[in-house]
Formats: sequence, structure tokens, C-alpha cells
Amino acid sequence: MDQQEMKRTVEKIIGESAVGTMATVKQNKPHSRYMTFIRNDLKLITATSLETHKAEEIKANPYTHILLGYEGEGFGDQYVEYEGKAVIYSTADLKNELWNSYMEHWFHGPDDPNYILLEITPVRIRIMNKTGAEPKLLEF
Repeated sequence: MDQQEMKRTVEKIIGESAVGTMATVKQNKPHSRYMTFIRNDLKLITATSLETHKAEEIKANPYTHILLGYEGEGFGDQYVEYEGKAVIYSTADLKNELWNSYMEHWFHGPDDPNYILLEITPVRIRIMNKTGAEPKLLEF
């Protein structure tokens, strides 16, 4: 599998898998939670509150580890291990663009000062668990 084919595979997996686990570091230990992601090329974007632990953790250490794609079928069920660097965005344009009514569970609207976005840029992505294949590394 060449790099272009790996990129297409990664784009397919992360494009079809909106929910995954996101790990950050809290007091020198991993801290994971489920998050919903939107794909922008190979970057991931997720909404959160400025008042959450993950916002504090990203400010202290912007690196994160995300798992996307595993469907629970067992061996051969491809997924990606996504290592990235997160940046906090609170610009009105992007917040308005990504706002949806489901977010009303946590925020008062797109102008809520606690509503922020995390944009994660990949540092390393590995395609995992393809039947009969070793993990593949997408290079950057």
C-alpha cells in the first residue's frame, strides 16, 4: 500500500467514523473520553467547552491520541491511531459554520463564550487491524 492509497484509506475511515476516543494528558497520566469529530482533509475538528478538563489539558500539552473507525467486528475491523497536535479556536466564523442544534445540550448558542473548537493536525496516523497486514504508517 503506497502513501496515496494509505491516505485514501485514512480519509475513508475518519470520514465514516464521527465518534472516537480522544486521549490527553492529565497530571502525567492519560485521560480519555469519547468525542464527535468532523473531518477537514486529514485534520479533525471537535466542539467542547472552555470549562472542561480537556481544554485545560490541551493548553498545558497540545498533543492528543485519537482512535477512530473500530466497529466492534473483531480482527480485521480497520481503525486508525491518530496522533495529533490540537489548537483551540474560538473564532465566530468557524463556530457559526459548525454550529448545530444538537450543541444546544451544552451551549446557549454559537456566541456562547464557553463554546470552543479543537482543531487537531495529524503528526502520525497508523492504519491498524487490517486482516493479514502489519500496521501501516501514513507519513507527514
